[in-house]
Amino acid sequence: MHWFFLVMAILSEVAGTVCMKLSAGFSKTLPSVLMWVFYGICFAFLAFTLKKIDVGVAYAIWSGVGTALIAAVGVIYFREPLTLIRCIGLLTIIVGVVILNLSGSSH
Repeated sequence: MHWFFLVMAILSEVAGTVCMKLSAGFSKTLPSVLMWVFYGICFAFLAFTLKKIDVGVAYAIWSGVGTALIAAVGVIYFREPLTLIRCIGLLTIIVGVVILNLSGSSH
């Protein structure tokens, strides 16, 4: 169940970040409110995750996978450029998360 909580924390963090972008600096009400809602959900799920997964590993997975997903959303949805350097950076993050996950994560 703790892995489900981590996935939900990641997805809600990505949704919150998308809403942050859509809020245009808090000038649009609905995305601004949804940003806070999604981040609240995110941190609740992350707190449940930390009951069973070591904080260093959980946070690395949460932030790494979240970064990779939001970068993909940026390229696909917001038409941000996908450069070789960005691809190398994202690949490095993913490799790091895999290495941390293989090092063992349960209490």
